[in-house]
Amino acid sequence: MRVTPANLGAKAHAEAHSDAQVPAQAGAGRAADAAGAGAGTPATAVTPARAELGGGGDGGLGDLSKQSISIRTPPPGPLTRAHIEHQTAFVSPSLIYCYPLVVKRAAGCMVEDLDGNVYLDAQAGVATASTGHCHPAVAAAIGAQASNLIHICGTDFYYPAYGAVCERLAELAERLLPKPTAAAPAGAKGPGGWQTFLTNSGTEAVEASLKLAREHTRRTAIVAFRGGFHGRSYGALSLTASKAKYRKHFGPFLPGVYHGEWGNLESVERDLFHHLVAPDDVAAIVVEPVLGEGGYLLPPPDFLPGLRRICDAHGILLVFDEVQSGMGRTGAMFAAEHFGVAPDVVLLAKGLASGMPLGAMMARAAFMTWPPGSHGSTCAGNPVCCAAALATLDLLEGGGLVANSAARGDSLRRKLTARLGPAAGVTDVRGVGLMVGVELDTHARATAVAELCFRRGLLVLECGQKAIRLSPPLIVTEEQVGTMVDVFSTACMDVYRDQTTTAHPGHAGQPGHAGRVQLP
Repeated sequence: MRVTPANLGAKAHAEAHSDAQVPAQAGAGRAADAAGAGAGTPATAVTPARAELGGGGDGGLGDLSKQSISIRTPPPGPLTRAHIEHQTAFVSPSLIYCYPLVVKRAAGCMVEDLDGNVYLDAQAGVATASTGHCHPAVAAAIGAQASNLIHICGTDFYYPAYGAVCERLAELAERLLPKPTAAAPAGAKGPGGWQTFLTNSGTEAVEASLKLAREHTRRTAIVAFRGGFHGRSYGALSLTASKAKYRKHFGPFLPGVYHGEWGNLESVERDLFHHLVAPDDVAAIVVEPVLGEGGYLLPPPDFLPGLRRICDAHGILLVFDEVQSGMGRTGAMFAAEHFGVAPDVVLLAKGLASGMPLGAMMARAAFMTWPPGSHGSTCAGNPVCCAAALATLDLLEGGGLVANSAARGDSLRRKLTARLGPAAGVTDVRGVGLMVGVELDTHARATAVAELCFRRGLLVLECGQKAIRLSPPLIVTEEQVGTMVDVFSTACMDVYRDQTTTAHPGHAGQPGHAGRVQLP
């Protein structure tokens, strides 16, 4: 549901008079819905959720990172409503706004709104706040760099931070390739070496990869996949095929782009190559190794190796879009590591700089053949963003956050699987690391669960057609994982019962049930 000033009043009224409760079997200390509490009533708290691996900062942010979920005023509160109503006149209507939430500050895994409500963030700014909100090491690096050099343009001038980020990424990318040999030592400018072009965002990284692939191969066609999301600028949007709404009324798109079925090799070899485009005309195959916005799906075992085989056979560049799955999100630095497939090009952004606008298009040096001046950017690789990236990479590697992502992700999936099932309208729990998707049986149910989680103080996002993604900061603790499972699973069960009661009003059951959140 898109939040607008027109529906704020009715939405707030309905939520303020809802008495959705966490079932008694959820146990003491688990989430309780505060939607029925009026302003000034005691806050509803959940088991303390501390960001012990990071987060916090000065000015009280450290205290915020240690707070529990606390809903003091049924969201949206009066300050939030006033702010949304005021800013709407000045802001593009293209923005979605999943919830009526105006963020005042955030630290660790906790987010506070203008009305003093505190939420547990299980979406990390769309999988971007990798080290948590306002991690003190990242904030310190940003401040130190901003006091020395904010901008000079990395296309035209050298400065240390740009090269340092590229060097660190090259070192990390070596793990994607077979072990170095005397013929191809690590870091050599050849098949085993990597070079990087820094961008402002993920969509810019995609655009850079399209230009590089066409320049290097002297071919024009690009293969992408239905379900994939690659950005909203024109080249990237031409590849995006997760939802029709992203493309509606924006055509015509980049010519020479063909879409196969994600996860299905035959759709490339049999359908595309036999009927629509000759493989010798294809410059690149661009794929998300783990499908992100399209549903948080893992590929079939033969899919990525098969794409590697196809690319090798026809001289096509294999591009892995790891804008969402990279930088420790899956419990490895790159999602590609899980599948043993070495891409030619890797695209990064989101978690690379803990939320600062920085992306990267990395390619094996043998393919970085475009000449000086063929691509550039005024602000990409900004010194302040690069400083944030270097601090982020330190935390991901030396700070244990990649390992924490793997451990906490396994725990989250295991606990969700144990608590959820067909009785809660859930058909699948899947993912890798802290990239976890929960599939529900209908789109309406997924939307209702996400909205109820918000009112109970848990921030999640939908993905695919009827799934919800959980992608918290990589600093998330086991205690916070337990809180997420409690709030999310009880929301699923309450929504399921509400829909069942709505569909079969003669079986209303428990007293007071009719007062719970009403579903669309």
